[in-house]
Amino acid sequence: MRHVVTPDCEGPCLMRIAELSRRSGTSIPSIKYYLREGLIPGGRTTGRNQADYDEAHVRRLRLIRALIDVGGLSIAAVRDVLAAVDNPDLAGHDLLGVAHRAVSPTPARRDPDDPRWRAAREEVVTLVGERGWLVSQCSPALDVAADAIAAMRALDQADLLSSLPTYAEAVERMAAWEVAAVLARGEPARMVEGLVTGTILGEILIGALRRLAQEAESARLQGLTPPE
Repeated sequence: MRHVVTPDCEGPCLMRIAELSRRSGTSIPSIKYYLREGLIPGGRTTGRNQADYDEAHVRRLRLIRALIDVGGLSIAAVRDVLAAVDNPDLAGHDLLGVAHRAVSPTPARRDPDDPRWRAAREEVVTLVGERGWLVSQCSPALDVAADAIAAMRALDQADLLSSLPTYAEAVERMAAWEVAAVLARGEPARMVEGLVTGTILGEILIGALRRLAQEAESARLQGLTPPE
């Protein structure tokens, strides 16, 4: 007999794989693949080639979807993040660090021995120090920021770099709220899910809002008024 999942069911809410697929938004072939890869635990066997699953499986699949669909992670990278999630000895800061590094872009930096690039990286390190940010000197974000600064100087756009302190202040305020919200979730899987979706989709949202604000500020500074 098929178990029906209801919001008020007593004890573990069990479901067959078709219901698990519907609840998690994951196709049955993908679920079977994740089972074979060991990314999700097997269900409770109820017969030949049949098993029941519970809410833990739903949450796990949602996390995997966030890591793959939103974060763009490979299966190998997903396995590393899930291992961190399942490690009870890993502190919240270290857990979020694993997830953060997994979704960070690989720096496509220029020659690291180029004095211009090294100067750009030192500029980023100095800014971080002035803000009192405790970050790893091996953080890929330092190199990504150095790439951007070096490129702006190469394109003769150095005047725009005067906005660096403003950028730092703005993102510091955003990070304070975001990290507090993620840590408040308590559950490791939910923390990682929030960090991944907040980082990836948050950057898209921030970019869109920034362009809207630029359009509005351009209109204001040039004395444009809304059409009647």
